Amino acid sequence: MAMEFLAIIPARYGSTRFPGKPLIDLSGKSMIERVYKQAAQVFDNLYVATDHPKIYDEVLSFGGRALMTATSHTNGTSRVAEAMVKIEKLRGRACKYVVNI
Repeated sequence: MAMEFLAIIPARYGSTRFPGKPLIDLSGKSMIERVYKQAAQVFDNLYVATDHPKIYDEVLSFGGRALMTATSHTNGTSRVAEAMVKIEKLRGRACKYVVNI
């Protein structure tokens, strides 16, 4: 049986140092698109977990998978944990390995 990985990119909009950082344009593509497309070369089951509709819409616009999480998370790990639970419910089974990107 092949190993099953779930990869999640936590993407917060309201950073105090750099608000909106995932949406910054880097040579014609957003940062989140560049990160997602690089990770998609390695992981089949890839999602962006975000707290903001602009990031969610950006991910969907380039064909990625995204889901909304609470704005109250204090770090990416807790955002990934919430996303993992939601994804497990959608899939109807537990994830064997979870990678926080």
